[in-house]
Amino acid sequence: MKSIAIVEDEKMVAEELSSMLEKEGYEAHVVDDFSCVTETILDLRPDLLLLDINLPEKNGFRICREVKSKSAIPVVVLTSRDQLPDELHALELGADEFITKPYRKERLLARIANVLRRYEGRQNMLEGPGFLLDRGTFTLYIDGTSVLLPKNQGKILETLMLEMGNVVPKETICEAVWGTSEFIDENALQVNLTRLKKTLSGLPMKVQIASERGVGYKLEEKS
Repeated sequence: MKSIAIVEDEKMVAEELSSMLEKEGYEAHVVDDFSCVTETILDLRPDLLLLDINLPEKNGFRICREVKSKSAIPVVVLTSRDQLPDELHALELGADEFITKPYRKERLLARIANVLRRYEGRQNMLEGPGFLLDRGTFTLYIDGTSVLLPKNQGKILETLMLEMGNVVPKETICEAVWGTSEFIDENALQVNLTRLKKTLSGLPMKVQIASERGVGYKLEEKS
C-alpha cells in the first residue's frame, strides 16, 4: 500500500484529503505539527508528499526545498496560490506537480497516480539540487549523464547529501564509509575526498564540497 503524507493547515481540507485517499487504497498521514514538518516527513518516509504552500511556522516552498535536498520523495503541491511565478518557483525547488485549489478529485488522483508511477523503482534514489544518487549502486545521474562512483566515494557523497548544507564531522564520514572511526588513517579519507571533488568538478554540479578546518565537510550550493 502506497503511503501519502498530507501537509495542510486547514483541518477540514486535510481530513477531506485523507478520507479521499484512503478510499482509493492509499495510506494517508496528516502532518499537523508545523514546528517540525520536514523532520516528520523524513521520518515517515512516505511514497508521496501532498503539500500546501501557505503554512504556519514555515512555508511550503521551504519545506519542499528541505525535503528534496535530503530525499527523493515526490512532491505534489496543492495550493490556492494560482500565480505562474509560484508554480515556477515550486517546480524549480523540485516539486513534481503543481495543482491549484479548488481541485477536481479525479484530476488530483490522476496526477498523484501518475507521479507515483514515475517514481517506481526509484526508492534507492537520493535527490540533490539537479542530480540523483542511486544509493544501491552509487551511480550519479545529472543532465542525462551517469557516473558510477567507487563505493567509498559514493558513501561519502551519500553521507554529505543526507546532511545537505550542514557540516558532517570526519568521524561520522569514516563511520559511514568504513564502519568505524578508529584506526582510520586520515589520509585515506583525504584521498577519497580529493578524488570525489575532482569527479564532481568535471560535471555540471550546482553543489560543491567545502571543508571546515578541524571539524569536517559539507555539501553546499555554489554561490
